[in-house]
Amino acid sequence: MNTVEAKKVLETALLCTQEPLSMADLKKLYADDDGNGAAGADTIKLMLEQLREDWRGKGIELVALASGWRFQSRPEMKVYLERLNPEKPPRYSRATLETLAIIAYRQPVTRGDIEEIRGVTVNSQTIKMLEDRGWIEAIGHRDVPGRPALLATTRQFLDDLGLSSLEHLPPLQAVSSPELASRLATGGTDNDIPSPDHAPEPITDAAPGQPNQEPTNDLANS
Repeated sequence: MNTVEAKKVLETALLCTQEPLSMADLKKLYADDDGNGAAGADTIKLMLEQLREDWRGKGIELVALASGWRFQSRPEMKVYLERLNPEKPPRYSRATLETLAIIAYRQPVTRGDIEEIRGVTVNSQTIKMLEDRGWIEAIGHRDVPGRPALLATTRQFLDDLGLSSLEHLPPLQAVSSPELASRLATGGTDNDIPSPDHAPEPITDAAPGQPNQEPTNDLANS
Protein backbone atom coordinates (compact mmCIF):
# COMPACT_ATOMS: atom_id res chain seq x y z
CA MET A 1 0.00 0.00 0.00
CA ASN A 2 1.51 3.33 -1.04
CA THR A 3 1.37 6.49 1.07
CA VAL A 4 -1.53 8.04 -0.86
CA GLU A 5 -3.65 4.92 -0.40
CA ALA A 6 -2.66 4.57 3.25
CA LYS A 7 -3.67 8.16 3.93
CA LYS A 8 -7.01 7.60 2.19
CA VAL A 9 -7.66 4.56 4.40
CA LEU A 10 -6.83 6.60 7.51
CA GLU A 11 -9.10 9.46 6.51
CA THR A 12 -11.98 7.11 5.72
CA ALA A 13 -11.69 5.31 9.06
CA LEU A 14 -11.68 8.58 11.00
CA LEU A 15 -14.69 9.93 9.13
CA CYS A 16 -16.78 6.76 9.47
CA THR A 17 -16.07 5.67 13.04
CA GLN A 18 -18.41 6.60 15.88
CA GLU A 19 -15.75 6.90 18.59
CA PRO A 20 -12.25 8.42 18.75
CA LEU A 21 -9.61 6.02 17.44
CA SER A 22 -6.44 5.33 19.39
CA MET A 23 -3.05 4.65 17.84
CA ALA A 24 -3.57 0.95 18.55
CA ASP A 25 -6.82 1.12 16.57
CA LEU A 26 -5.16 2.93 13.69
CA LYS A 27 -2.35 0.41 13.44
CA LYS A 28 -4.95 -2.31 12.85
CA LEU A 29 -5.89 -0.57 9.60
CA TYR A 30 -2.53 -1.54 8.13
CA ALA A 31 -2.02 -4.97 9.70
CA ASP A 32 -1.55 -7.86 7.27
CA ASP A 33 -3.12 -11.30 7.61
CA ASP A 34 -0.45 -12.31 10.12
CA GLY A 35 -1.29 -9.37 12.35
CA ASN A 36 1.92 -7.53 11.54
CA GLY A 37 1.57 -3.79 11.15
CA ALA A 38 2.50 -2.39 7.76
CA ALA A 39 2.60 1.18 9.09
CA GLY A 40 4.32 2.25 12.29
CA ALA A 41 3.27 4.91 14.78
CA ASP A 42 5.61 7.52 13.34
CA THR A 43 4.21 7.04 9.84
CA ILE A 44 0.63 7.25 11.10
CA LYS A 45 1.39 10.39 13.12
CA LEU A 46 2.83 12.00 9.99
CA MET A 47 -0.29 11.15 8.01
CA LEU A 48 -2.49 12.50 10.81
CA GLU A 49 -0.66 15.82 10.66
CA GLN A 50 -1.05 15.86 6.89
CA LEU A 51 -4.78 15.26 7.25
CA ARG A 52 -4.98 18.14 9.72
CA GLU A 53 -3.46 20.39 7.09
CA ASP A 54 -5.70 19.02 4.35
CA TRP A 55 -8.80 19.93 6.38
CA ARG A 56 -7.55 23.32 7.53
CA GLY A 57 -10.07 26.05 6.73
CA LYS A 58 -12.98 23.63 6.32
CA GLY A 59 -16.01 23.22 8.56
CA ILE A 60 -14.63 20.21 10.39
CA GLU A 61 -11.20 19.55 11.83
CA LEU A 62 -9.14 16.60 13.01
CA VAL A 63 -8.42 16.78 16.73
CA ALA A 64 -6.60 14.70 19.34
CA LEU A 65 -8.66 13.87 22.42
CA ALA A 66 -7.93 11.89 25.56
CA SER A 67 -8.96 8.58 24.03
CA GLY A 68 -7.99 9.13 20.41
CA TRP A 69 -8.36 11.12 17.24
CA ARG A 70 -11.61 12.18 15.59
CA PHE A 71 -13.11 14.65 13.18
CA GLN A 72 -15.45 17.23 14.71
CA SER A 73 -17.05 20.50 13.71
CA ARG A 74 -15.20 23.73 14.29
CA PRO A 75 -16.49 25.98 17.11
CA GLU A 76 -17.80 28.60 14.69
CA MET A 77 -20.05 25.96 13.08
CA LYS A 78 -21.89 25.21 16.33
CA VAL A 79 -24.51 27.94 15.92
CA TYR A 80 -25.55 26.52 12.53
CA LEU A 81 -25.54 22.85 13.55
CA GLU A 82 -27.74 23.63 16.54
CA ARG A 83 -30.47 24.69 14.11
CA LEU A 84 -30.78 21.02 13.14
CA ASN A 85 -31.36 20.06 16.75
CA PRO A 86 -32.96 23.03 18.51
CA GLU A 87 -33.52 21.13 21.78
CA LYS A 88 -31.66 22.70 24.64
CA PRO A 89 -28.95 20.50 26.19
CA PRO A 90 -29.45 19.48 29.81
CA ARG A 91 -28.46 22.08 32.36
CA TYR A 92 -26.90 21.12 35.66
CA SER A 93 -27.46 22.60 39.06
CA ARG A 94 -24.83 24.69 40.81
CA ALA A 95 -24.32 21.83 43.28
CA THR A 96 -23.62 19.40 40.45
CA LEU A 97 -21.19 21.75 38.70
CA GLU A 98 -19.36 22.52 41.93
CA THR A 99 -19.05 18.82 42.73
CA LEU A 100 -17.69 18.12 39.26
CA ALA A 101 -15.29 21.06 39.47
CA ILE A 102 -13.88 19.84 42.78
CA ILE A 103 -13.33 16.36 41.39
CA ALA A 104 -11.78 17.69 38.17
CA TYR A 105 -9.41 20.20 39.76
CA ARG A 106 -8.51 18.38 42.99
CA GLN A 107 -8.70 14.73 41.99
CA PRO A 108 -8.57 12.16 43.33
CA VAL A 109 -10.96 13.17 46.13
CA THR A 110 -13.40 11.44 48.45
CA ARG A 111 -16.98 12.42 49.07
CA GLY A 112 -15.80 13.78 52.42
CA ASP A 113 -13.27 16.04 50.67
CA ILE A 114 -16.02 17.43 48.48
CA GLU A 115 -18.24 18.10 51.48
CA GLU A 116 -15.40 19.82 53.33
CA ILE A 117 -14.68 22.12 50.40
CA ARG A 118 -18.33 22.93 49.63
CA GLY A 119 -19.36 23.09 53.28
CA VAL A 120 -22.53 21.07 52.66
CA THR A 121 -23.49 17.42 52.36
CA VAL A 122 -23.12 15.87 48.90
CA ASN A 123 -26.30 14.36 47.51
CA SER A 124 -25.71 10.74 46.52
CA GLN A 125 -27.78 11.30 43.39
CA THR A 126 -25.32 13.96 42.26
CA ILE A 127 -22.43 11.50 42.36
CA LYS A 128 -24.53 8.82 40.67
CA MET A 129 -25.61 11.18 37.90
CA LEU A 130 -22.00 12.10 37.13
CA GLU A 131 -21.03 8.43 37.14
CA ASP A 132 -23.94 7.53 34.86
CA ARG A 133 -22.89 10.31 32.49
CA GLY A 134 -19.46 8.66 32.36
CA TRP A 135 -17.67 11.75 33.66
CA ILE A 136 -16.36 10.41 36.98
CA GLU A 137 -15.37 7.04 38.41
CA ALA A 138 -13.89 5.51 41.55
CA ILE A 139 -10.21 4.75 40.98
CA GLY A 140 -9.45 3.33 44.42
CA HIS A 141 -10.01 3.82 48.13
CA ARG A 142 -8.28 6.01 50.70
CA ASP A 143 -6.53 3.98 53.38
CA VAL A 144 -8.47 5.38 56.32
CA PRO A 145 -11.34 3.97 58.40
CA GLY A 146 -14.29 3.26 56.14
CA ARG A 147 -12.02 3.23 53.05
CA PRO A 148 -13.94 5.94 51.17
CA ALA A 149 -13.84 5.80 47.38
CA LEU A 150 -11.43 8.10 45.56
CA LEU A 151 -13.21 9.87 42.72
CA ALA A 152 -11.59 11.12 39.52
CA THR A 153 -12.67 12.21 36.07
CA THR A 154 -12.67 9.87 33.08
CA ARG A 155 -11.40 10.01 29.53
CA GLN A 156 -15.04 10.37 28.48
CA PHE A 157 -15.18 13.60 30.49
CA LEU A 158 -12.22 14.96 28.55
CA ASP A 159 -13.59 13.72 25.23
CA ASP A 160 -16.95 15.43 25.87
CA LEU A 161 -15.13 18.69 26.56
CA GLY A 162 -12.95 18.24 23.48
CA LEU A 163 -9.75 18.04 25.54
CA SER A 164 -6.70 15.78 25.29
CA SER A 165 -5.59 16.09 28.92
CA LEU A 166 -6.46 17.63 32.27
CA GLU A 167 -3.83 20.30 31.61
CA HIS A 168 -6.22 21.83 29.09
CA LEU A 169 -9.13 22.30 31.48
CA PRO A 170 -10.63 25.80 31.30
CA PRO A 171 -9.91 28.29 34.10
CA LEU A 172 -11.61 27.26 37.31
CA GLN A 173 -13.59 30.49 37.45
CA ALA A 174 -15.28 29.52 34.18
CA VAL A 175 -16.90 26.41 35.63
CA SER A 176 -17.56 27.34 39.27
CA SER A 177 -18.50 30.18 41.55
CA PRO A 178 -15.81 32.67 42.66
CA GLU A 179 -16.26 31.44 46.22
CA LEU A 180 -15.61 27.82 45.27
CA ALA A 181 -12.67 28.80 43.06
CA SER A 182 -11.15 30.65 46.01
CA ARG A 183 -11.58 27.68 48.33
CA LEU A 184 -10.06 25.31 45.81
CA ALA A 185 -7.16 27.63 45.12
CA THR A 186 -6.31 27.85 48.81
CA GLY A 187 -6.54 24.13 49.38
CA GLY A 188 -9.97 23.42 50.76
CA THR A 189 -8.99 20.13 52.37
CA ASP A 190 -6.24 18.93 54.66
CA ASN A 191 -4.77 16.93 51.80
CA ASP A 192 -2.45 18.72 49.43
CA ILE A 193 -3.41 16.63 46.44
CA PRO A 194 -0.95 16.87 43.54
CA SER A 195 -1.81 16.41 39.90
CA PRO A 196 -3.29 12.92 39.58
CA ASP A 197 -0.80 10.38 38.31
CA HIS A 198 -3.65 8.48 36.67
CA ALA A 199 -4.50 11.42 34.43
CA PRO A 200 -4.06 10.79 30.70
CA GLU A 201 -0.92 12.19 29.12
CA PRO A 202 -1.27 14.67 26.25
CA ILE A 203 -2.13 12.61 23.19
CA THR A 204 0.69 11.72 20.86
CA ASP A 205 -0.53 8.35 19.68
CA ALA A 206 -4.27 8.76 19.75
CA ALA A 207 -6.96 8.98 17.13
CA PRO A 208 -10.67 9.95 16.55
CA GLY A 209 -13.60 9.11 14.28
CA GLN A 210 -16.78 10.46 12.76
CA PRO A 211 -17.40 14.19 12.42
CA ASN A 212 -18.97 15.32 15.65
CA GLN A 213 -20.37 18.65 16.72
CA GLU A 214 -17.73 20.66 18.51
CA PRO A 215 -17.94 19.95 22.26
CA THR A 216 -18.28 22.93 24.54
CA ASN A 217 -16.14 23.76 27.55
CA ASP A 218 -19.21 25.23 29.24
CA LEU A 219 -20.18 22.36 31.54
CA ALA A 220 -23.49 23.96 32.30
CA ASN A 221 -24.50 23.42 28.70
CA SER A 222 -23.00 19.98 28.21
